[in-house]
Amino acid sequence: MDSNFSWDEFLSIIKLKLSSVSFDTWFKDTKLSKITNDSIDIEVPMTFHKNFLNDNYYDLIESILKDLTGKNYDITFVVEDDIKIKTENEAKTDTNKTSFNSNLNPKYTFENFVIGDSNRFAQTAAVAVAEQPGKVYNPLFIHGKSGLGKTHLMHAIGNYITENSHKNVLYVTSDKFITDFIGINKKDTDNYDVIEHFKDKYRNIDVLIIDDIQFLGGAEKTQQEFFHTFNTLYDSNKQIIISSDRSPDDLKLLEDRLRTRFRWGLTANIFPPDFDLRCKILKDKMSGHDVAKLVKNEVIEYIANNCESDVRHLEGAITRLYAYAAIYNPSEINLEFATEALKDYLGKSLYSNNNIGKIQKAVADYFNLTVESLKSKKRTAEINNARQIAIYICRMTTEETTVRIGLEFGNRDHSTILHAIEKVSKDIKKNEELRNEIAEIKNKIN
Repeated sequence: MDSNFSWDEFLSIIKLKLSSVSFDTWFKDTKLSKITNDSIDIEVPMTFHKNFLNDNYYDLIESILKDLTGKNYDITFVVEDDIKIKTENEAKTDTNKTSFNSNLNPKYTFENFVIGDSNRFAQTAAVAVAEQPGKVYNPLFIHGKSGLGKTHLMHAIGNYITENSHKNVLYVTSDKFITDFIGINKKDTDNYDVIEHFKDKYRNIDVLIIDDIQFLGGAEKTQQEFFHTFNTLYDSNKQIIISSDRSPDDLKLLEDRLRTRFRWGLTANIFPPDFDLRCKILKDKMSGHDVAKLVKNEVIEYIANNCESDVRHLEGAITRLYAYAAIYNPSEINLEFATEALKDYLGKSLYSNNNIGKIQKAVADYFNLTVESLKSKKRTAEINNARQIAIYICRMTTEETTVRIGLEFGNRDHSTILHAIEKVSKDIKKNEELRNEIAEIKNKIN
């Protein structure tokens, strides 16, 4: 049978299965509130009815509805107040969606943010803020070099909040904030409407996301306005999310009172992606493209080893590789093809200050091991020796801190890294074979 049944028909059937007292108590005043392809909402007089029917009569109701319609429905019991609140919220959501421009890019979500050791802390903090805006980590300050995913995370927070609540979220760059503020001063500042429009935009919201805060440096009046905006939002428990290419302590051109406030919440650093994360990002970016199935794993490793600075360089390498493939239509994209396609691009995009992944690869190859084994918890003599040499070379030939080196060697702690460096430093003075090994590895890296 179809779903076009009358509720009176349902009531007449269930009445035959119950005592008159039970029917009058639990079903007489029920109504059919809403029916869709998969669900039915039944309106009941009180919350007590809702709980009792759900616990005691759900199976019976489900069985009768199936006999009447031929379908299994998800049944929900609702009281009149539930329906009113739901209707009001839906209307409010529709109004917000049509009247408020959040400036969010819907393509940036948590689902397509590729996670690794270098960005895991920032991602975890971002999710926590998205789930409880204004309640944890306020403000959230994310910093790191350009192209590492700060903007992606900020949009992901905003998109999550707008999809799961009725809060107003505003994303702007600091340049836009400056432009809006200058716009006030260019107009008649006695015009109450102009000033109130600015304040309404930036202060009557639930979440403010401002990108590249470092560009407020030197703009003293704009900093003063942002200081007051920050205070208004913070005092109202509104969420503030800020990004920068450096930590709050390094924002020397910003007022001390602003830098102090940036440290009130949580500061999360995003580091350049390590070798494993670069490989994951490449595979994720390539997925779904017809050419991706032609790409050999050695090509992924080649790009990951030679394009180390940020995600944008990785994306640029993929674009160039695909463009080259479109021209020459290869049967497979192997290392030889990739080397030719990327010979100019990789030379220009190499980031020499962050070559831990390259060192790991060179050491692993020299000792016939894998990079994964160097990062693993395995402590065989062969692996431990190679790992300590790799750590030593990283410290001696890069500008990376021991904390960062430890992060990329399986998240090892500071003392373990120092021990490896000190041990190799002592051994190299009296062990000529070790000196030769390290020299050969350095030559391969260079």
